[in-house]
Amino acid sequence: RLTGQQQEINSLMQRKSAVDDENTRLKNEFGNLNRKFKDKSEELKDTEECARKKEEQNRLVIKNLEEENKGLNICCADLLSDLEKLRKQEAQWKREKSGNDARIKNLETDLAETRQQIKGLHSVCHNLSSQVAVKQEKLFQKDCDVVRAK
Repeated sequence: RLTGQQQEINSLMQRKSAVDDENTRLKNEFGNLNRKFKDKSEELKDTEECARKKEEQNRLVIKNLEEENKGLNICCADLLSDLEKLRKQEAQWKREKSGNDARIKNLETDLAETRQQIKGLHSVCHNLSSQVAVKQEKLFQKDCDVVRAK
C-alpha cells in the first residue's frame, strides 16, 4: 500500500512539476505576449498620434488652399471685370476711330478740293499779275506821254 501511495505521490509530483513547467511556460508566453501587446499598443498610439498630426496638417493645408482659392476667385473676378471694362473701352475707341477716320477722309477730300481751288486761284493771281504788269506798262507809257506832252 505504501508503494502504491508512493507511486501516486510520485505521479502527482510529476504532474505538479509538469503543471509548474507548463505554468512557467505560460507565464513566460503571457509576459512575451504582454510585452508585444504593450509594444503594439505604443506603436498604435504613435500611429494614431502621427495620423492625428497628419490630419491636422491636412486640415491646415485645406484651409490655406481654400483661403488661397478665395483670393484667386476674387482676383479672377477683378480680372474679368477689368477685361469687360477694357472690351467696352476698346469698342468705344473703335467707334471713335471710325468717326475720326471718316473725319480724316472728309478733311482729305476738303484738302484736295482746297488745293484745286488754290491752283485755280494761283492761275487767276498769275493772270491778274500779268494784267497788272500790262496795265503798269501802259500806265508808264502814258506817264511818259504826259511828260513828253508837257
